[in-house]
Amino acid sequence: MTTLPLPATELSADEARRLALRAQGFLGAPDRRAGVRGVLRHLGAVQLDTISVLARSHELIPYARLGAVGRKTVEDAYWKPGSTDTPPARPHAFEYWSHAACILPIEEWPHFAFRRRAYRNRPHWNHHLPDGTYAQVVEQLRTEGPLTATDLGGAKRTSEWWDWSGTKVAVERALMYGEVVCVERRGWKRVYDLAERAVPAELLHDELDDAECLRRLVRLAGQALGVGTRADIADYHRLRGDQVDAVIADSGLVPVTVEGWGRPAWADPAALETPPRGRHRTTLLSPFDSLVWERARTERIFGFTHRLEAYVPKQKRVHGYFAMPVLAGGRLVGRVDPAREGRTLVAKQVTLDGPKAAPAVARALVEAAGWVDCTDVRVERVDAPDLREPLTTELARLLA
Repeated sequence: MTTLPLPATELSADEARRLALRAQGFLGAPDRRAGVRGVLRHLGAVQLDTISVLARSHELIPYARLGAVGRKTVEDAYWKPGSTDTPPARPHAFEYWSHAACILPIEEWPHFAFRRRAYRNRPHWNHHLPDGTYAQVVEQLRTEGPLTATDLGGAKRTSEWWDWSGTKVAVERALMYGEVVCVERRGWKRVYDLAERAVPAELLHDELDDAECLRRLVRLAGQALGVGTRADIADYHRLRGDQVDAVIADSGLVPVTVEGWGRPAWADPAALETPPRGRHRTTLLSPFDSLVWERARTERIFGFTHRLEAYVPKQKRVHGYFAMPVLAGGRLVGRVDPAREGRTLVAKQVTLDGPKAAPAVARALVEAAGWVDCTDVRVERVDAPDLREPLTTELARLLA
């Protein structure tokens, strides 16, 4: 076990919560000039997921912080070069395995060299790769790219979700190795191109050793979290605990204690210099938002138990298919399971943390409705029936 230095600071639970909110972009004025790209750089990773109810999760992340930014604007910010970029045009982001499948700032490409090396050294794979297919796919991308798996010859051999074609296996392996990059999502399909064309030349290398890569990712995780335990920091980019232990003392983060956490924690020293102040954001959160994606941390910071139930059998769901936590006043005050019917946002199931939460939940629903071009909001079920009237009354007032 690594010997930990003495904590530099003692934080109350409330101070830790506010540090986390500011670090994640929910406390204080949002940086609208930096926009979606600024959110991506600030967080260091934006998780992707196939589920789309109001919108896909990678769209919900900047929306939650910036408000009703256009959805095309979001996609363009991730993948399209800016008008001031000098040729050759390069994307501002790439997709790779971090917390899960994530959009990552292109400047972090060198710091995932440790993971690319690990994939290249992997002794076995779940999918069989036919002889010659890998070289064939790389050559096809070289002559025809960028291409989707369908363009390369098809993603699946059968209709089974796991039964990838040889070309799909090859291009995904090339993505893991770093020879190929996902340069955008088109109709939710990955668009692949050679890394040598998509990644700026000054970033296209694996020269950093594992320790330097890990120090960078640990430091980025600490900055994005504000304050976190070893497990919190490891989870952000899905590092192992021993990898964090090996570099955290040299990462630039400082040890702190947090009231009620019962375990060592580390903080971004820059975050400790100035007390968190400013306006709190009121918004619906994607379950894949980095503020809440780790359940143990969410419970520790907010006293809020949340579970994504999309993959739970319908009859066993408690809060709904895609229940979205509601953030208001720096607290998680409820959750909403949304759907859309034409131009109506439907709150299929709503949980409120008491009557005082009704105005905030109503406001979050109305703002989200406007963002996705809905003109009305309908509430189907409120878990506490006596809270239905305060919620619907406030909705009617806001929609009037």
